[in-house]
Amino acid sequence: MQPVNFRSFKKKLSLHRKSFRQFLNKTEKDTPRGINQLSASIEKEVWKEVDCLTCANCCKKMTPTFTKQDLNRISSHFGQTPDEFKKQWLKKDSNKDLVNKNQPCQFLNLKDNKCSIYEIRPIDCATFPHLSKKGWKLYAHVHKQNIDYCPATFKMVEKMVAHFNEIK
Repeated sequence: MQPVNFRSFKKKLSLHRKSFRQFLNKTEKDTPRGINQLSASIEKEVWKEVDCLTCANCCKKMTPTFTKQDLNRISSHFGQTPDEFKKQWLKKDSNKDLVNKNQPCQFLNLKDNKCSIYEIRPIDCATFPHLSKKGWKLYAHVHKQNIDYCPATFKMVEKMVAHFNEIK
């Protein structure tokens, strides 16, 4: 497994962003048969190639959405009420979702890219980057956003595009 090289990632992103987004748009509208199984298979390959701890770009550039359950679990861990935790760390975004006030995430240790609340982290973090969630059609729009930030998502879409180009 190679450490994430951001210079290389950004270069590849600038070269492929448009075509990858076109692929995602197309597969979202007209979902190919077997794509859910393919994404699950490709996800296994991706995690052999991408080491999140050398990246943590999601924690540095994005914010999770905190559910009520997340809020209760995490605030309890800190001995706070959900309202105290919200006031200290969260804000409502334009969709009225609870998100971090600051970036990078307040729970990210920048020295080693580890999460200080990993065991109780928000469900959005625990399931990120949602590579093979059931229903490609339901998550293609998420992948469109995530390819800009997440090398694992980029790698997955890259492999998906290559697979579908091979079978043409």
